[in-house]
Amino acid sequence: MGEGRSLVAASILNADLANLAREVRRAVKAGADRIHLDVMDARFVPNLTFGWTTIAHLRPVTQAPFDAHLMIAEPGRWLDGFLAAGCDSITVHVEVEEPIEPLLRRIKTAGRAAGLALRPGTPMAALEPYRHLLDIVMVMTVEPGFGGQAFMREVAQRKIPEARRLLAEKPWGGEVHVDGGVNRETAELVGGLGADVLIAGAALFARGRNLGREVRLMRALADEGFAIELNDGARPAPREQMVRLASLPRALGEPLRDAIEAVGVPVVMLRGSGLVGPDGVRDVDLLVPRVSAAWVEDRFGPRRDALHAEAAAARAADAAASPGPGPAGSESS
Repeated sequence: MGEGRSLVAASILNADLANLAREVRRAVKAGADRIHLDVMDARFVPNLTFGWTTIAHLRPVTQAPFDAHLMIAEPGRWLDGFLAAGCDSITVHVEVEEPIEPLLRRIKTAGRAAGLALRPGTPMAALEPYRHLLDIVMVMTVEPGFGGQAFMREVAQRKIPEARRLLAEKPWGGEVHVDGGVNRETAELVGGLGADVLIAGAALFARGRNLGREVRLMRALADEGFAIELNDGARPAPREQMVRLASLPRALGEPLRDAIEAVGVPVVMLRGSGLVGPDGVRDVDLLVPRVSAAWVEDRFGPRRDALHAEAAAARAADAAASPGPGPAGSESS
């Protein structure tokens, strides 16, 4: 994972398909955060690529996340194969002619991230019934089916902010992916619109391109766009950066941690460097991801403040009950 906010997923659709294992290793070594797998069946889109068997053979090549984009007519029929192949996230198209909610629930039950993609002409409102199940919204800025197409700027400008709003109530893990025509020329725009993951294929694997340099350029430009347009000019914080929410005695900190994690936000609990409680045990620090800190503060700040007050009152009561030193010069018998 890079040092900034934006992630780059390398689509192997434009890689050397005769040497996929080498290409996957090369992309990961170059700094790609994920491997994007475009699966096409020549029915839903007019192209044919590979299936779960190829993905299963690639899975031992790297520990990098595998992000599968199923451009197929019957995803439910084949979903178990892609889950078994080791895909970390699976995105299907909202336009398929089968019930969507059962697909998303099967993906989430398997412990994977579930996403919906939509063609350029499909309105974002089509995803509204499923927003509570979505980890990923994939905005297609080309017609699905072939790599190397021209980027649809107007679609990006309209749909990326809409996708961001659709995921606004998800405190952790919600991602807007942009797929189609993403390169060094369009990265700043999509970053400034709020995209989280830039999916790039032709821009990375084109002959004569330095794959690592392209990854770094796209990530840096997307972060620059985000800083200018959405972050008051400040450099965005790394995704994995954690910030302290509270410092509490363990007995008070553990229930607060459990409550926050119950709504989907990870919490790291560390031995603190500050106060020692009445039980003689040092307080613990509760850390949450910076990207979720405002959401957590809004919903759990009052409870955290009440626990801080409770801990302070317990310390004060303990100090009052402790015997003080005797009068100066007194001797014990």
